[in-house]
Amino acid sequence: MSSRPLRRARAGTALLALLAGMGALAVPGPAAADSAPGDRRTVAYHGYRLQVPADWRVVDLAEHPRACPRFDTPAVYLGEPGDGNDCPARVVGRTAGLVVEPITARSAGRATGAIARAPRGKATAAPGASRDGSLRVAVEDAGVLVTAAHTPGTEALVRDVLASAELTPDARRTELPRTALPRTELPRTNLRRTELPHTGRQHTAPAAPVAAGPQPGTYLGKGFDACTAPSQAAMDAWRSGSPYRAVGVYISGSFRGCAQPNLTASWVAEQTGKGWHLIPIDVGRQAPCTGYSLRMSADPATARSQGVAAAADALTAAANLGIPAGSALYSDIEAYTSTASCKAAVLSYLSGWTERLHSGGYLSGFYSSAASGIRDAAEEYDNSAYTRVDHIFYAWWNGAADTATGPYVPSTHWSGHQRIHQYAGEVTESYGGHTITIDRDYLDVGTGPAPQPGCGAVNFDFTAYGTIRSGSTGPLVMAAQCLLRAAGHDPGAPDGIFGPGTATAAGNFQSGVGLASDGVIGARTWTALLSHGTAPTLREGATGEAVTRLQRALTAALARTVSIDGVFGPGTTQAVRDYQSTRGLVNDGVVGSATWGALQSGR
Repeated sequence: MSSRPLRRARAGTALLALLAGMGALAVPGPAAADSAPGDRRTVAYHGYRLQVPADWRVVDLAEHPRACPRFDTPAVYLGEPGDGNDCPARVVGRTAGLVVEPITARSAGRATGAIARAPRGKATAAPGASRDGSLRVAVEDAGVLVTAAHTPGTEALVRDVLASAELTPDARRTELPRTALPRTELPRTNLRRTELPHTGRQHTAPAAPVAAGPQPGTYLGKGFDACTAPSQAAMDAWRSGSPYRAVGVYISGSFRGCAQPNLTASWVAEQTGKGWHLIPIDVGRQAPCTGYSLRMSADPATARSQGVAAAADALTAAANLGIPAGSALYSDIEAYTSTASCKAAVLSYLSGWTERLHSGGYLSGFYSSAASGIRDAAEEYDNSAYTRVDHIFYAWWNGAADTATGPYVPSTHWSGHQRIHQYAGEVTESYGGHTITIDRDYLDVGTGPAPQPGCGAVNFDFTAYGTIRSGSTGPLVMAAQCLLRAAGHDPGAPDGIFGPGTATAAGNFQSGVGLASDGVIGARTWTALLSHGTAPTLREGATGEAVTRLQRALTAALARTVSIDGVFGPGTTQAVRDYQSTRGLVNDGVVGSATWGALQSGR
C-alpha cells in the first residue's frame, strides 16, 4: 500500500522449484522450461507439463528460495515458496501468473472448496468460476496444486494455459488431504458431527482453527503491513524483538500482487493466540480516475454493486481464515486525483462494501491516501447518500507514530478508536535474523458491534418471487427494497411496506434496465434485480455469491424453484439450459456475458 502511485513491479530474478513433499510424498524431478512451437514454451514440473506464453518468466523457487512470487508481471513459479522472501512492502496490481507447487500439508492448508480437482489420468479440470482473480486446480496424479492469477483481461489466456496441461511419465500421485476437499466431496466421516463406520457411535471432528477474537481488536500501538504474510519463524522473532504487535495481511481481492504461501487459518490462529493483532486487507477495484487495469465503474450504482461483490468475497476469505464476525475488513483503494465523479464512484463502492460487511456482522475499514480517498470520505462524513465506513486506515508518510490526521480529517471524525495511520513506507527492518520490507503503522482501534442496517438479516432466498406492488407488505417487499438500494435506487428505510418511495425506486430501476417503468415488481423486474451485479463466467463446479444471484434470478425467470445454495451443480446447469433455450440464447449451460445480459435486462 502506498500514499503515492505505485511503481511498476521490479522485473525480479528468475525462480523455479523442486520440491520434496511430506512424509511419503515422492521427491520431484527438476523443473524444466523448453522451447515450444510458435509463441509458447513448454514448462514441466513434477510430472505436470503445460504451454505458457514465451515471454513469461519461469522461476525456480528451489534455486531462489527467497524470491517473491508476485503477479504484477507475467511469470510461472515452480516449487514451494520459501518461508522467507524478498517481497517489497506492497505490490498492488496484477497481470497473469501461475504458481505450480507440490501438494504438501502446507500447500493443502490453503486449499478451499473453490479448488477444482483433475480426474484420474488427467492434468486438466474445469476450474469453474474465478475467486479473487484466481483459479485453483489440484492435479493429484502429478501431486501438484496450481494457482493461476489473472485479471478480467487475462482470464481467457490463463484458462487456455491451464487447458494445455498434460501428465508426463514421471508423474507420481499425491492426494489432497481430506481436510482440503470441498465440503460437497467430504465423506460423512469428515463432517463436524459424524457416525463412525460400523459402530453407530458418534464423534466430533476437530473444529477449524479460528482467530483469538475479532481483529484487529482493541489495540493502541505500533504495527506493520507487508506484501506477504511472514513465516512463523519471522513472526516469532519479531514478536520477541520488534516494537510491533499488529500486522497487516492481504486476505482477499483480485488485485493483490503477491502470493500468500503462509496465510492459512492455522497461521491466523497461531499469531492471534500469541498476541498479534491482525489488520485484514482486501485489494480489489481501484478508483475509476486512475490508470490501474482493474477499476470500479464510474457509474455510482454499478460501483456500489461492485463494492457489494468485493465484500462478499472478503467475507468468504475471512471465514476460510477463521477471522470472526466483529472484525474489521479494510478495502485498499490506492491514491487517486479526486474529481466529483471519481469521488462519487469511490464512496458508492465503499457504501456497497460497508453494507455487505455489516450484513455479515463485520465492520468496514477503508485504506487510502490521506490526501485523496480519506479526505473524500471525510468531506462526505454526514452525507446520508453514502454509508459511512467504520474505520479509516490512512497513508500519510510524515514519520509520526500517532493517529493525528492533520488537514485531511477533522479530529471529531472516526474518533472512537477507529484509526490506523500508515506513517512510513518501504522500510526494511530485521529482528532475530529475519528481514522484512514493511510499511509502518500506528493503531488506535477498538472492538464494537457492527451497525445492523435494515438489510442485515433480510432473506433473499425464496421458492417463488411473486408480483408485488403498491400496498404489498411482507418479506418479499423487504427483499425488493434491499435489492433496489444495492442497485443504487434507494426506496428509503427497508420496512416491508410497498409505499411511494419503493414504487419510485422500482420505476427508476426499470427505466435503467430497459423495462416498462410501472413501479410494479413482477417476474421480469425480479429477474433483473436478483441478477444485478458482477457478471463472471460461470459453469458447473462454480461456487459463491454470483452463483447464488444466478439461482435466485433463474427461480424468478423460469417461475419454478431452483435450489439456491451457491453451488453450480447439475440442477443449476439444467435451469440455465432451460433459460437459454427459451430466450434464444446458445444452449451450452455456461453463463457468460450473453446470458448475464439477458437476465440483467429482465428477459
